Amino acid sequence: MPIRSTDILFQLIHSLEKAEKRNFKLYITRSSANHDLKIIELFDALDKLSSYDEPALLKKLRSIQKPQLANIKAHLYKQLLASLRVLKSTDSIDLQLHEQLDYARILYNKGLYLQSLKILEKVKELAHTYHQDSFLIQTISLEKKIETLHITRSMKDRADQLAAEANEVNEKRTMITKLSNLALQLYSWYIKNGHARNEADEAGIIKFFNENLPTEYTHEPGFYERMYLYQSYAWFAFIRQEFLLYYRYTQKWVDLFDDEKMIEVEPGHYIKGMHNLMNAHFDLKNYKKLKETLEKFEEFTASPIANQHDNTRIQAFVYLNSAKLNRHISRGTFKEGLLLVPYIEQKLEEYYLFLDKHRILVFNYKIATLYFGAGDFDTCIDYLRKIINDQVDLRNDLQCYARLLHLIAHYELGNADIMEHLIKSAYRFMAKMQNLTVVEAEMFKFLQRSFYISPKKLQPEFEKFHEKITAFETSRFETRAYAYLDIFSWVESKVFQKPLDRVIRDKYLKSKRR
Repeated sequence: MPIRSTDILFQLIHSLEKAEKRNFKLYITRSSANHDLKIIELFDALDKLSSYDEPALLKKLRSIQKPQLANIKAHLYKQLLASLRVLKSTDSIDLQLHEQLDYARILYNKGLYLQSLKILEKVKELAHTYHQDSFLIQTISLEKKIETLHITRSMKDRADQLAAEANEVNEKRTMITKLSNLALQLYSWYIKNGHARNEADEAGIIKFFNENLPTEYTHEPGFYERMYLYQSYAWFAFIRQEFLLYYRYTQKWVDLFDDEKMIEVEPGHYIKGMHNLMNAHFDLKNYKKLKETLEKFEEFTASPIANQHDNTRIQAFVYLNSAKLNRHISRGTFKEGLLLVPYIEQKLEEYYLFLDKHRILVFNYKIATLYFGAGDFDTCIDYLRKIINDQVDLRNDLQCYARLLHLIAHYELGNADIMEHLIKSAYRFMAKMQNLTVVEAEMFKFLQRSFYISPKKLQPEFEKFHEKITAFETSRFETRAYAYLDIFSWVESKVFQKPLDRVIRDKYLKSKRR
């Protein structure tokens, strides 16, 4: 994937839709002085560039000299945001609340205290409806300021009421902060390390969770408290590979949005919840529920809510297609899954400026897995090299599995001359990351030994190896060897001399008959 410019103005302009560009030009010509029309010249020039190139940009600008460029870029950036704010003011609850608070402050500064208080009452009503406690803090703060500095006689016992409201909101915000911190820190641990690798990792996570989980509530938990609580339990269970508990809390997470009618207010958190629910069904091999949830999510991705903003549209694309790839991997329909790859690659290219490296890493691994299952080991290796050579300090577990899958793909190609080097390199990396499970260690031993065994004797060795690792198939700390790289099925394909996709497909069909 090409390296893209990180110039913030260039990124902003190339994120705009046609309607947003048209609105900006109307806004700037209507609200700016003649000398500000230089920014339209700069806007048009940047819009036509495929990548940010300052020397080429200056050649296109007739009225702007190099010493002026920085100031005009800053002015254009500010005006673009101002035009978007006007255009998007009714798109979300928080923007509406911000706008109303601005009106209340303007009226207050004009000395129109009662009009300001009237707007603040409306803000409070809207904020209560959609659980926007952070806006309640600002609203009550301004109300207290007005009541302290001016005699409004707006209501009897006003001081006591405002004090009680302030205390209640403060208690709720304190609880929300604690729970959101816990959810964020657990998720951050997972992004860095993946699943718990051993008992020491698990003990550390349990200790951290228990020490930071709030247990005393002085009020009935609201929407955000419950959402962050469910997220915290979901990450806690997922890291520890307690997939049934993970499923229970991701289901609670999604149900909360349906019950409270909050999908439109927090679509990002809803999309993330659906993603984790689909992951839970995938990990539990609950194929029927995965199909149902995927269909529900696909329907949502076509809705106006999912397509209202670039952010939600891109998130919906990422998680929908990740789930689709998971479905093909779990069913053994690798070749069918590869039909999705050109579209995914196209969208990854289109959204590259807006995607974090973790998402790209995961897609590269899933696509590599599809090629491996389809028997195209060369292309599988190409995708794995993108992970191995990228040197990204994310998902140590996936970095390790990329190297192990890379090793097995070379084994399948019969590249005996480089196998010893690859085995040592992969083993050192996984040992350094303290990411080596018993199954993986046995895998390294087997691959290292197998190249010195004659083809006639190799089949019995595969059978012995299969028998040895089958004992670990239900071990919780060994399940990564099943979730990220189905080592068990790969060994079975060798033992029973069947293609890998056929082995996984048979398991899937057998599970459906239960």
